This record gives sequence, C-alpha cells and structure tokens, in this order.
Amino acid sequence: MPDALTYEQLLVLVGGLSARVAGQDRIIGEQADRIAELERRLGADSSNSSRPPSSDAPWDKVRAKRRSSRTRSGRNPGKQPGAASSSRSLVEDPDRVVVIEPARCGGCTQSLVDAAVSGRERRQVVDVRPAPAPEITEYQRVSKTCSCCGQVATPSWDETGDERAEVVAAAGSPVRIGPQALARAALLTCGHHLPVGRSRALLEALTGIDVSTGLLAGVRGRAARKLERVFLPYLRELLAGAPVLHADETTGRAAGSLSYVHVACTQYLTLMHVGGRSGADIDAGGVLPEFTGFLVRDGYRGYAHLPAVHAWCGAHLLRDLRSISDADPDAQLWAIAMADTLLEAHHGATDARARGAETLDDAVLARIRNHYHGALARGRADNQGKRTTLAAQARTLIARFTRFEDMILRFATDLVPFTNNEAERAVRPVKVQQRTSGGAWRTLQGLIDFAIVQSYLDTATKWGIDKLHALQQLFTTGPWLPPALTPAE
Repeated sequence: MPDALTYEQLLVLVGGLSARVAGQDRIIGEQADRIAELERRLGADSSNSSRPPSSDAPWDKVRAKRRSSRTRSGRNPGKQPGAASSSRSLVEDPDRVVVIEPARCGGCTQSLVDAAVSGRERRQVVDVRPAPAPEITEYQRVSKTCSCCGQVATPSWDETGDERAEVVAAAGSPVRIGPQALARAALLTCGHHLPVGRSRALLEALTGIDVSTGLLAGVRGRAARKLERVFLPYLRELLAGAPVLHADETTGRAAGSLSYVHVACTQYLTLMHVGGRSGADIDAGGVLPEFTGFLVRDGYRGYAHLPAVHAWCGAHLLRDLRSISDADPDAQLWAIAMADTLLEAHHGATDARARGAETLDDAVLARIRNHYHGALARGRADNQGKRTTLAAQARTLIARFTRFEDMILRFATDLVPFTNNEAERAVRPVKVQQRTSGGAWRTLQGLIDFAIVQSYLDTATKWGIDKLHALQQLFTTGPWLPPALTPAE
C-alpha cells in the first residue's frame, strides 16, 4: 500500500487538478463558441447574409425562399383579374393565305370543286421568315474633270446622302459592315452578354452575314466612343437633378486585377463607371460629389463623405438581423422585434406613398421609434456581459442601429425607397457578363466600355425602348436620349 499523501502534497495535487479543470473549461468554452460560429456560417444563405441567391446550394434554395422577408400579396399565380390580355388577334392582311377546301362530298362522293361556300373558319400561324440574304450596296466615288479649267473634282466619301455615310467614309477595307448589322452584333454581345464565338454564329444564322470575331470583339468599343460625346454628359446632368438616387458597386476582374463597377441610378436612368473602391473613385462618376438629394445605399463607408441625405438599404439590415436571430432565436429576440418594426414601418410608408402623402403621421412615426428603441434596449440587456462571438456581433449591430437611427429610418421619415434594389439590379449584368465570358475582361478599357454601353441599354430599357432600336439609332443618327428625368415631366 503506497504511503499516504501529506496535507501539503494533497494541496498541490488539488491545485493542479483545479488548474487542469479550469483550463479544460476554458478550452470547452472556446470550442463551444467556435462551434456556434461555424454553425452560424453553415446556416448562412441569401436570406440572412450578403451572399447572392446564386450561391445557395440546391437543397438550401427552398429554405432561403421560405425565410425571405417578403410577405405574400394574397394574389394567385398567373394572370390577374382585370389585367390586359396577351392573346394574339387575327390580322386582316396576312402575308399569305392558304385555302383548305374539301375535294368531294363525304356522303355521295360528288365533286365539290364548283360548290357554293357555306362557311369559312380562319386560323393564323405567326412564324419567322427564312434568313434573308444580306443587302450589299456599292458606293462609287466618281471624279470629274472640269471642261473649263481642267481641275479634277472628287467628292468626299461621306457625301452618300444616307445613314451609311460614316461607315463608308471610315478608313480601312473597301468592304464594310453596315450600321444595321453593327446594331445586331452589339445586341448579342452587349445586350445579351453572349460570347464572341456564339454571337458570330447566331448573327450569321439570323441575318446571313458572316462577320469576323475581331469586329464582334470591338463593337462594344465603337458603341462606347459614340456614347461618350453626348449621352454620358447628358445623363450626368439629368441624374444631378433627381430627388432620390440609388448607388451601389460590384467587383469586376480586368487585365488580371480587381476593379469596381459603380452605379448611380433612378427608376428611369442608369449611369455606370469603373474605378477602385475609394471615395475618390466613387466621385469619379461625376454625379454624387455635388448631389444633395436623398441617396439610398448600403453600409459601405466609402459613401460617407458625400453631401447627400443618406438612407440605409432596409434589405441589408433585415439580412443582418436575421443572421443574428437565426443563430439563437431565444437569446436574440431583439433582432426579431427590430425586423418586425422595420417591416411594419415599410408597409406603412408604402401605403402612404400610394395615397400620395409626403410623410407618415406623427403618431405613426412616434410608435415606430418607440418600438425601435424598445428592441435596442432588449438587445443591450440580453447581450450585456456575454463574451461569445454571437453576443459581440449582436452588440456591434445594436451600436450601428443606435448610431445611424435617422439614416435607417429615412424610408419612414422621408418616404424614400426602403431598399436599394434599383441599384443592385443595375449592377447585376456585370456578374452575368462574367459568367458567360470567362469571368473577366482582358483589358481595363473593355470593362470601361462595358459600363458605358450598359448605362445606355439599361436606361433605354427603363424607358420602354427596345435595345435593338436604341442600338440602331446609335449607329445611324446618334444615341437615343431620355427626354426628361421621368416620363411625367
């Protein structure tokens, strides 16, 4: 039997065991905190983080949609009662008429060639024409010698008297591609973001014109040069006078490095430019530095120096709140309460705008702020003294809601849009282009040209102008210009 431990030895043993247990408790606490953080990241999707919907796993898409902040409108899917019909009507002057007549009587087999017509039923089929042969127009420049003085007179190539004057006069090969074909080439590569090879094949199939890949690769630049002179300055002038602007940015890889595509837009106008992510790069667009209206944006600090009246995008805030509440719904009830407050205020602001009101009632605003402050107070109490990662994130979000209360509630106090969806939709084609064309632009100028042409096409689309028509006008008489800031003006 081993010798019994002395009192002093027992004290040392107990002290060592206590230190070991304390160390294990610390490790267990750190591991529990890390597990909670990993579970939070694992549960992140497009409904509770800044991740785009395209990043959701197929098995998570239903869950993300189910947790969306959007509420049901109460309408059934499909055509709504009273909505205009999209059915086609018979035309009175079809291009071709095929008459289907009975040859003989089905009863006695007598010939019906000369029989009287007792009824006629019409059906029409709408289809595409066969691919047309390209129209080739030859321009001959004639020189003439004066019989009086002997001087030779030769006209300029741009004296054609038609829409192709600029194409004919340009230096290069004696065979050129006309403006209508250029417009269709730009439509495929710029309007529909098709790669050059597929655009070439599709253009030949639809028009019968085989163009080089070099022409297709350069058509965006040709369009951009035409837009720089008139369209961009005019668009900046219109945007500067808007009461509300939306701003956002997204990444784009060009020439092997990361750049940012910035957008400033309204419901009817879109202006994009390329730069870095600093405040100076944001200012380079030429609109926001002097803009003093309402600016709806996300929480990026690069916009903080601008003189506009800022409004924080509600959709971003709801995702941030959901990321906190999803991690621990029972311990983060304040986040649920704050989200409910924002959504209730959003619905009230939407109804007020529909009624033509300029502001919400004072009593309604007071109730919104009361609920807002109550949610923050509950959040502070629930997270005070806690040392977990989730509690730290909650305190950071609470501090943001406290510091930027006026900016967050701008949609309720001044009835500006609740979300920045307008700008986010405007920058989405950048990602579409990256997915369809190898993920990057070969040169920075290519990305700049993309932003210019996309500004033109998106603005035209917002005004109901077909992209092809806008491009046809661009390559013939010059760029289409929006007549005003909004159609009502």
